[in-house]
Amino acid sequence: MSTAAQAQGDAPNPLLPRNLSPWGMFMHADIVVKAVMVGLALASLATWTIWLAKTIELWVAKRRARRRMKMLESGRHLAGAVEACEGDRDAVAQLILSVGKESELSDGIVDDGFKERVALRLERVEAAMVRQVSQGVGILATIGATAPFVGLFGTVWGIMNAFIGISEAHTTNLAVVAPGIAEALLTTAIGLVAAIPAVVIYNHLARVITGYKTVLTDASAQLLLMISRGYRLAASLPRAAE
Repeated sequence: MSTAAQAQGDAPNPLLPRNLSPWGMFMHADIVVKAVMVGLALASLATWTIWLAKTIELWVAKRRARRRMKMLESGRHLAGAVEACEGDRDAVAQLILSVGKESELSDGIVDDGFKERVALRLERVEAAMVRQVSQGVGILATIGATAPFVGLFGTVWGIMNAFIGISEAHTTNLAVVAPGIAEALLTTAIGLVAAIPAVVIYNHLARVITGYKTVLTDASAQLLLMISRGYRLAASLPRAAE
């Protein structure tokens, strides 16, 4: 009897996966756990894609903004600055062109009302430019907040399947329990792999965007200083696009 029981214990159990590598566990998992793993993998891919795209975008934007700031600090008159920015779409160029547009609408009259209107325009343009570079960053916060819970859902589902496997095998042998639990824990691991970089990258991009906003604020302040110093825009100022 003991020999027969030992032979039965040594016989391969159809409930056990033969490959316990991450790929093997994925292939052996049920459709719900597979969907969770695929979703988390796509979220991780989206995280790194956003990081690459936003890093390049912000680097280019900050470089252009600093170049425009040097132009403003060089003492160039507003009329010349507007003319130099004609047709450009970068953030500081839009700030300069908005001043030119307001001057055009005010017939070149620089008074206290003009300064207030310019300040309002600069504030609106600055907010619009920050919103533009911030697009997509919120997805990282969503991934960072939800990925661990999605992975936990997959873990709970996988453990339920493991207990069902135990019941069907009519045994509490660790060799029967371990593969199902391993599959379940794999979803938690993937969830953390997706969430941790998303949180780190989100915080990094938030700091970079804050620095970019500071550059735009400095450009707005420089424009207001130029107006307060009595720089008058010539009547022949080029038409500026808002």
